[in-house]
Amino acid sequence: MTSVIGGIYDAYGTLEELKHFIEAIERWDINNIDHLPEYMKLFYVALLDVCKEIEEEMVKDGYQYRVHYAIEALIRAYFAEAKWLHERHIPTIEEYMGVALLSSSYSFLTTLSFMGMGGIVTKEAFDWAVSDPKIITTSSLIARFMDDMTSHKFEQKGEHVASGIECYMKQYSGNEEQVYNEFYNQIDKAWMDINQESLKPTALPMPILTLLVNLARVMDVIYKDGVGYTHVGKVMKDNILSLLIHPLL
Repeated sequence: MTSVIGGIYDAYGTLEELKHFIEAIERWDINNIDHLPEYMKLFYVALLDVCKEIEEEMVKDGYQYRVHYAIEALIRAYFAEAKWLHERHIPTIEEYMGVALLSSSYSFLTTLSFMGMGGIVTKEAFDWAVSDPKIITTSSLIARFMDDMTSHKFEQKGEHVASGIECYMKQYSGNEEQVYNEFYNQIDKAWMDINQESLKPTALPMPILTLLVNLARVMDVIYKDGVGYTHVGKVMKDNILSLLIHPLL
């Protein structure tokens, strides 16, 4: 679902269509889709069905968390980027990161992952996750910067919003090599922050922290040798096979 949303906002929908779509998401009502194009109607109905199913399962387990809140936050970030593209706006790196940490999808994937962990994840854990804790923001930074460094040359060949590379170069009049060095330094610091957050005493169960660290490691695996999410090559296929089809344990 998140991949389809990303595709709609990155490459497919017009700005007017995207505006109507986010309005429909904010209403979260099947009766408010007449103004959507047919392809969006199909996806909107499917999205509502999936979210309803997830939330019904969570209610059975005693949770009242609304998954559509997380989806709304993700789509607002996508829409902000779509507006930047339409306006040919290259934001400051600070403005960019305020949106791009969300559009990296890491925090959204964290929330979804919590939903599959059963009773070990309490309401307090969900509340903590949406309060922008350091381990999640730094993991989101890793995902965003690694994605930008591996994908921006390909993306800028077509119509695409400015990446962090373009934002940083414009703001600081630097070249690409300087930006890469800065981003790698920030990624190294982010890993140190993740290690510190994982080791210090916390009220959260260790399996939750382990999940967060492992999800950051997944981002590293996907992007360290190219855009493994968009352009799936042999290495990524082998990774998936070894994890899901032929696991060692």
